[in-house]
Amino acid sequence: MRRMRGTVLAAVAVSTALVLAGCAKDSGAPSGGGNASGSECKLAPKPPAAAAGTTSSKAPEKADGSALKVGLAFDIGGRGDASFNDSAAAGVDKAIADLGVKKENVKELSAGPNEAESAKQTRLRQLAADGVNPIIAVGFAYADALKAVAPSFPNTKFAIVDATVEGATNVTPLVFAEEQGSFLSGVIAAYKSKKCNVGFVGGVETPLIQKFEAGYYQGAKAAAPDIKISKKYLTPAGDFTGFQDPAKGNAAAQGMVSGGSDVLYHAAGASGKGVFTAAKAAGVSAIGVDSDQYNQKTVEQEKDVIISSMLKRVDVAVFDYLLAVAKNDLSKMPKVFDFSVGGVGYSTSGGKIDADLQAVLEGYKAQIVSGQIKVSDKPTS
Repeated sequence: MRRMRGTVLAAVAVSTALVLAGCAKDSGAPSGGGNASGSECKLAPKPPAAAAGTTSSKAPEKADGSALKVGLAFDIGGRGDASFNDSAAAGVDKAIADLGVKKENVKELSAGPNEAESAKQTRLRQLAADGVNPIIAVGFAYADALKAVAPSFPNTKFAIVDATVEGATNVTPLVFAEEQGSFLSGVIAAYKSKKCNVGFVGGVETPLIQKFEAGYYQGAKAAAPDIKISKKYLTPAGDFTGFQDPAKGNAAAQGMVSGGSDVLYHAAGASGKGVFTAAKAAGVSAIGVDSDQYNQKTVEQEKDVIISSMLKRVDVAVFDYLLAVAKNDLSKMPKVFDFSVGGVGYSTSGGKIDADLQAVLEGYKAQIVSGQIKVSDKPTS
């Protein structure tokens, strides 16, 4: 979840502009149009069906990764966060299974909430000094630390999820089109809402998380121009506890439900568990993020409210990077992991995305891939 990428606004007409005044930001009050009756949305015409064969699949590639010593410097929450970090871990687990990376040669370290910048540098230096190569930093919060550390270890390969480190030739960026995947989450929310009123919970108000908000808003408005959309960020930029505070996620979700929202989408890391708990208590629906959260053990008690998850395929990016390192060829790595390379998507676990809705989603996806729809990575307010 951590990097901005410039795109232009969608060529999808929306009839109402989003107005997110300070009260909406603080209380989760609805905004962005109106369906005063609280009834289902009046949906826009469906997009044309996606042409057969527009979704490509590449043949599995093989390489010998048995000599790699892989380091994972996790973001806050580490393995088991039921979200971003777990997706990165899944990529390494696949490399163990498919590339022969030895489990005993994988070293994992995690960040702490609001830790000093020096702690990130120390973590990276420790891995590099121990001969770990390559090292994957999970999250944009490592960008400054990598800029300081990478030049000291020119023979070590680094990668960073959600950021680019300018001037560091031994650092590979793994960045995503989160706004594209979130667009489809907005479409799902519009089609599933019984009140034409949906919400977005962001963990920390950073440009990266605003990409999720922007895509969600645009997709919901594309599908239902009169839909109400609420938003709430758990913490301001700089306070990363918003990614690991389920209680705050729960309170934000409760506020949105009180305001009439009946589908909630979160981009809040481990705080999303609180969103799911509130959704279950209120009998409303939720959309997960990063991984297929319906199948995650840490939110198993709440899975029945999860209608889909926006798949940010950090696992794909991490595996593809390790494959490229094993082949000693980083030249073919994607610049951005978007729809066209399977870098983002949506889940259908739980059976709540039926064939008709999936056809709609694939139609919108095809228009995004073709460039007919341009998804903004910046909120309109």
